[in-house]
Amino acid sequence: MKAFMDENFLLQTETAQRLYHEHAAKMPIIDYHCHLSPQMVADDYRFRSLTELWLGGDHYKWRAMRTNGVEERYCTGTDTSDWEKFEKWAETVPYTLRNPLYHWTHLELKTAFGITKLLNPKTAREIYDECNEKLKQPGYSARGLMRHYRVEAVCTTDDPVDSLEHHIRTRESGFEIKMLPTWRPDKAMTVESPADFRAYMEKLEQASGITISGFNDMTDALRKRHAFFNEQGCRLSDHGIEEFYADDYTEAEIKAIFNKVYGGATPTTEEARKFKSAMLVLFAEMDWESGWAQQFHYGAIRNNNTRMFRRLGPDTGFDSIGEFNTAKSLSKFLDRLDSEGKLTRTILYNLNPCANEVIATMLGNFQDGSFPGKIQLGSGWWFLDQKDGMEKQMNALSLLGLLSRFVGMLTDSRSFLSYPRHEYFRRTLCNLVGRDVENGEIPMEEMERVNQMIEDISYYNAKRFFKF
Repeated sequence: MKAFMDENFLLQTETAQRLYHEHAAKMPIIDYHCHLSPQMVADDYRFRSLTELWLGGDHYKWRAMRTNGVEERYCTGTDTSDWEKFEKWAETVPYTLRNPLYHWTHLELKTAFGITKLLNPKTAREIYDECNEKLKQPGYSARGLMRHYRVEAVCTTDDPVDSLEHHIRTRESGFEIKMLPTWRPDKAMTVESPADFRAYMEKLEQASGITISGFNDMTDALRKRHAFFNEQGCRLSDHGIEEFYADDYTEAEIKAIFNKVYGGATPTTEEARKFKSAMLVLFAEMDWESGWAQQFHYGAIRNNNTRMFRRLGPDTGFDSIGEFNTAKSLSKFLDRLDSEGKLTRTILYNLNPCANEVIATMLGNFQDGSFPGKIQLGSGWWFLDQKDGMEKQMNALSLLGLLSRFVGMLTDSRSFLSYPRHEYFRRTLCNLVGRDVENGEIPMEEMERVNQMIEDISYYNAKRFFKF
């Protein structure tokens, strides 16, 4: 029987073990999409406890705890201590067997703290105290953990109205790891709620210094902020959308819809779709003009639980995979940009695994020979960033595209302990390719190419793709 999480964890063949230890493991990390707090990096934040570092903001763990019968006060409450929350998580961990949380939990304990004990109620106090003692050491600050995991660059997720002051302060401090902003303009599209849209326009007005009274004013303000982000090192955008929007519209219609919503009236569903369609094109053109890459995360149904949304707000663990027919809209959106010569490097992340082959075949329609892997099928995202989801994504890309040009993994996380997800991905990648070699499906004569392929997917492809 194989030992749990030994040095060859997830590596089922000798070839997979060699590919990982000699090639993938030595590569630095480019975490090109995450939700880390820029202020924590700028401040080189010191965590008061393992609970704050590990459970704070982690809706993956909260979902598991709720499912295990843990009261909300131990997840997001303010009337329970850090130890009480950690104790409830430790009680939950043994029930997460076959859930990726079980692997991530022990991989993070092992790689960050050198702890190989299994977390359960019997070991909880010992592990909690040992980790808290280590958190007092200089190497366990926000920046220290990034150094520990050999991170070369991270891209945070930032709204156009953000000042980016923490990015600027981090850069000016001489911190050797790049922390770059990512343009996330979703709120400029949310016309369904006129009050929220108007409030956001006021923030955009203040940030840009441009008085907004019409659609052209808004686009001028967004372009000014886009240029500011570019000056601060931003090289990619990100869009979190339910589905792709590619409805036909005229400029006059979009201006009229803006005026209607800005004035406080709720648009029709058709009007909202037209407006979103126009904004996606506008953002894509801005990215193309600046030479950025663009990312689209689509397919989530967010904030399903109205009661808990009112109580806790967004991003607290009440989202799920959605079912959307997006192929025609996606094709129409990409085709419009391509026809006008304004389609920049693009990554498409689907949340529903049934769309893997849909997206994988869509890529080939718009590869134009200008850049290797110009249009990408993004790594397994959110509910899919686990072994099975990663394998399905890479299998679809292998069969219908070029896995060799894949830009690899990201954390998509708010936690400074999530970097082992890159290791988890790399081990899964090496096991997948190593198995093909051992089965005679990849010739031994191509091992030099295979070795380079593993290093490229782990690091070099992303470094070239994003042009940091």
